[in-house]
Amino acid sequence: MVAQIPVRDRKAPLSRTELRILSGTANPELAREVAEYMGLSLSPVKISPFSDGEIYVQVQESVRGLDCFLIQPTSTPVNENLMELLILLDALKRASAGRITVVMPYYGYGRQDRKAAGREAITSKLVADLLTTAGAERVVALDLHAPQIMGFFNILVDHLYASPVLVEYIAGLNLSDLVLVSPDVGGVSRTRAFAKKLDDSPIAIIDKRRTKHNEAEVMSVVGDVKDKNAIMVDDLVDTAGTLVKGAELLKAQGAKRIFACATHAVLSGPAIERIINSPIEKLIVTNSIPHEKSELPDKIVQLSVAQLLGEAISRIHDDSSVSEMFE
Repeated sequence: MVAQIPVRDRKAPLSRTELRILSGTANPELAREVAEYMGLSLSPVKISPFSDGEIYVQVQESVRGLDCFLIQPTSTPVNENLMELLILLDALKRASAGRITVVMPYYGYGRQDRKAAGREAITSKLVADLLTTAGAERVVALDLHAPQIMGFFNILVDHLYASPVLVEYIAGLNLSDLVLVSPDVGGVSRTRAFAKKLDDSPIAIIDKRRTKHNEAEVMSVVGDVKDKNAIMVDDLVDTAGTLVKGAELLKAQGAKRIFACATHAVLSGPAIERIINSPIEKLIVTNSIPHEKSELPDKIVQLSVAQLLGEAISRIHDDSSVSEMFE
């Protein structure tokens, strides 16, 4: 069964007298798609750097008393996009916005959610504190790396999932003998959720050991993948080292065809080259992080989450249920 995004019947079209959609420079194309889905246009914002690298921001229309949604993923360059987001929040707060909601298609620093060794920072919590202090009153996040990040905030957090978008594409491939594969033990619940939406397909787990940041050693596969069409499910792809090693192991274990999907395409360093040279037929990602489609190889399919975000924003604005989108 394919998971669709439920679209609510609105009593009246959204009005620009009540709602504003604003965007930073991190992913303006996605923000425009969201606004278009909602029948709106982006509010004009001036963002420019000073000669020393400081960021200047001015909201160029009145937002006094209005419901403002600010769309900005904190993807590469992470620190610059994060600082821009904080300044945008401060500008909206000082402009007397009625309510300020940050829409983060990608939550940078999400992987630093706990202390794995002594004297480490928990940067996910720090970012949550910074956003709140800067003026955010609500946060909409998409596929957080760790769900406990929601608990780092003392404000409302709506946690969205890209699974309806990804599952719909996967179902359209019409693959038989499916097995959904988690790249590690931590991703089992995510993989099981995908499997349930794909006719309760079986799952398998790749046992791996992380030796250091951005590097992991793949050990073995728990589960039957022989003569099956395997789909690896993850929340993000960074350098693609773990993903490719896992795909190679699945191939060695007799998998027929290998696909992969992930919400966030970080694709840093040698990621694209590794994917091109891997046994992965297709890597299905979303546009939560911007990439020019002309720069992506044919193996990488980029899907839009604009409708998903737009529907969530409209429900929040109308005080309707967001969780119903995923039930």
